Amino acid sequence: QVQLVESGGGLVQPGGSLRLSCAASGSIFRIYDMGWYRQAPGKQRELVAGITNGGATNYADSVKGRFTISRDNVKDTVYLQMDSLKPEDTAVYYCNADIISRATFLRRPHWGQGTQVTVSP
Repeated sequence: QVQLVESGGGLVQPGGSLRLSCAASGSIFRIYDMGWYRQAPGKQRELVAGITNGGATNYADSVKGRFTISRDNVKDTVYLQMDSLKPEDTAVYYCNADIISRATFLRRPHWGQGTQVTVSP
C-alpha cells in the first residue's frame, strides 16, 4: 500500500506565502515524476508544477515566478513553495506521484487527499 500525505495548507492574505509538503510512504520500489495539481470550485483540476526524479521542473504559466517545486528523494517528499499568493490561487491542492510499488511492480499514478489553500484578505 502506498500513501501520499499532504500538509501545509491554510488561510493566507494576498501577497503571503505558504509551503506545501507531500510525503510518500508504504511499500515503495521507486518514485518517478511528482507534482502538484489544484482544483478550484467549479473548475477542472489543473497542473500547477511538476518535477522529475532528476530535478527537471515545469510550471503552469499562472504560477511561474511565484511558486517553486522541489523534492527530497531521500525522504520521498515533494514541496511547493508558494509566494506572492493571489485570491485566484484559492483551491484544493493535490499531490501526485508516479510510483512503482513493491506489491505490484507496476508504475501507477498516486494521489494525495488534498489540502485547502485559501487566499483572502
